[in-house]
Amino acid sequence: MDERLKVYDEKMQKAIDFLASDFASIRAGRANPHVLDKIKVDYYGTPTPIQSVGNISVPEPRMIQIAPWEKSLIKEIEKAIMMSDVGITPSNDGNVVRIVFPELTEERRKDLVKDIKKKGEENKVVVRNARRDGNDAFKKLGKGEISEDEAKQLADELQKLTDKYIKTIDQMVEEKSKEILTV
Repeated sequence: MDERLKVYDEKMQKAIDFLASDFASIRAGRANPHVLDKIKVDYYGTPTPIQSVGNISVPEPRMIQIAPWEKSLIKEIEKAIMMSDVGITPSNDGNVVRIVFPELTEERRKDLVKDIKKKGEENKVVVRNARRDGNDAFKKLGKGEISEDEAKQLADELQKLTDKYIKTIDQMVEEKSKEILTV
């Protein structure tokens, strides 16, 4: 791949990576430990990722269990989950914190699918903006540093990259939508 294209390829790849992490945090009625990825626990005055203060497991399809390394953190973990956008109240038995995910209603599933499609469109815009930036840069290069044919060649390669990433985003949206709508 041409060095001048790599910068735009990386921008597009970042959009895909961001979308993948965003989709991982959307709950689909099944327990997915990634819904906790953005939650920080107050650990002796320092906001610390929940994964760093305890062992996270999925003992049942709709339950996440967090066994903190220190028992004194149970209240802090519960508080962090309640303050987050997970939307589920945790419970504890003095040793572990449990989060039980209720079945999603049909209406909630449809709302999630709309949200997924919206996030997909937003990431397509990021990919297209990278293409636009690249095309602008190649036009400027075509007015002196490289031949117009070479500039056109770079723009064509950039379009192929864009098509590849847009197709990947469409596939990701399709897969996540299918996962959400599967009861």
